[in-house]
Amino acid sequence: MSESPRRPPGRNRVLSLLDRLEREPAADRVVDALRTGVRALPLGRARDLLHGRPLGHPVHPLLVQVPIGSWLSAAVLDLRPGRSRESGLLIGVGLAAAGPAAVAGWVDWAELHRQQQRVGLVHALSNIAAVGLYATSLTCRLRGREAAGRAYGFLGLTAVGVGGMLGGHLAYRQASGANHAEEVPHVVTEGWHRVGAVADFPVGEAVRRSVDDVPVLVVRETGGEVHALAERCSHLAGPLAEGTIADGCVRCPWHGSVFRLSDGWNVSGPATAPQPSFETRIIGGHVEVRLRHQNGGRPARRQVARSARP
Repeated sequence: MSESPRRPPGRNRVLSLLDRLEREPAADRVVDALRTGVRALPLGRARDLLHGRPLGHPVHPLLVQVPIGSWLSAAVLDLRPGRSRESGLLIGVGLAAAGPAAVAGWVDWAELHRQQQRVGLVHALSNIAAVGLYATSLTCRLRGREAAGRAYGFLGLTAVGVGGMLGGHLAYRQASGANHAEEVPHVVTEGWHRVGAVADFPVGEAVRRSVDDVPVLVVRETGGEVHALAERCSHLAGPLAEGTIADGCVRCPWHGSVFRLSDGWNVSGPATAPQPSFETRIIGGHVEVRLRHQNGGRPARRQVARSARP
């Protein structure tokens, strides 16, 4: 007797709902208004700090550890009678720490793709609900209503859990905050790669080439020096070859991250990681590039055949 073929397993309902949320445009007007408002905040240099550029990765996940840890600890204490005072103190610490974490999160959110912003908005609403519930919990405790305080605290922790799940979806499924150029050193093979004749690279203009199927940005300066960077922006893979070249840097056309052409350093955010950069040389009138740090992990000097310079 032959067995009937098994039906393929259905899609995870949670993931299906999240996929629908990514495609749902109903709140796009709210997203646009909030994005414009966040971008208009007069933060100055603090904006890069809030993005986490000095750390080399977003600072928001670091900041949220304090409120989440405080509120989780408060919930553990609430499982034992008579510890409401200590729980209230932890809830207060979490509420105080939630503000800076939220500001960093909104600054990052304003520079994401639309699909990510849709999920991020619900993530923020979940956390706002959590803050409201914990504020109510603390108020109840201060008024001697310990049972209500504990109840609101557990509801707040539930909202935090929903927000954390959405945050995980943003970070790991939608790759917000990830370094979108990280794979370049693992894909580009060692050695020199010819990318074109010198005449193919007009002075001061961004030209896109490919090395081992990896897009590369090539720029020739007035003095003849050639720079090459990974072409997809480390922030969200924006096309740097379509960006602006000025003052020895390239500005991403999508979210405005600025990278130094000489070494790929991220001069300003929202990118928190530099661009992989290439050494360059000119041999027989042709430009060749080699990924930096492939020669035993040490940066090599740019090699240029001077006699072959135009």
